[in-house]
Amino acid sequence: MKKLVVGNLKMNLLTVAERDRYLESFQRDFEKKAKNSAEIVLCPPAVHLEKFVETLAQENIFVGAQNIFWEERGSFTGEISSLMVKNIGCKYAIIGHSERRKYFAESNEDINAKIKSALKDNLIPIVCIGESQTERKNGETAEVIMAQLNQSLSDVPISKITEIVFAYEPIWAVGSDAIPTSDEILEVKITIRKLLVEKYGASAAEKVRILYGGSVNSKNVAQVCVEPQMDGVLVGRESLIPNEFLKIVSLIG
Repeated sequence: MKKLVVGNLKMNLLTVAERDRYLESFQRDFEKKAKNSAEIVLCPPAVHLEKFVETLAQENIFVGAQNIFWEERGSFTGEISSLMVKNIGCKYAIIGHSERRKYFAESNEDINAKIKSALKDNLIPIVCIGESQTERKNGETAEVIMAQLNQSLSDVPISKITEIVFAYEPIWAVGSDAIPTSDEILEVKITIRKLLVEKYGASAAEKVRILYGGSVNSKNVAQVCVEPQMDGVLVGRESLIPNEFLKIVSLIG
């Protein structure tokens, strides 16, 4: 199974010129640094999805949305559906990012509805889970992770579980320079895998990819991915610098 490196560009690339410079730089650096390496997913703002698909999509590079809504169509001003994202040529969608939970009050029930919508439309959900700093200090990490998983996976059948990617994204690490130790990340990976085994059986659970996300860069990628044997990483701010992002890809690919 290839490693998976996801770039979440968040609310950036404000102009067409900035977007085009990014795409040119990415293509150039990809040929030099990361061709035939890990599987790459880039998740730009929705206004750039079509251009990213048109320019970058190829054997090892895929495009994903940063968010989707759970309804297919209708009077939901400002939302984009999984079917829209799929039909434009995307393969992935990030669901339940900590910033969506924090700023838009997304619940585990909302995330569950979005997961089921993505799966129905043959999009691969990248489902983010993670604890706050207070929850970690109180020793509640495993409890929080298990509750998020159980509620987010409600009524998701065994036939679909291997199509989901999970990203362990401790909220306190996002956008900071603080990261968990390799052992702490491995503990969470074991917790996730154990719950998946209990719900879906060992055979299915072993096929599910589990990533780490939160302040990932080329200097710490060994600690957060290679050493705890994660299946890849979810990269935030460093994904805005193609050279740095592709360095991460080459280090774990």
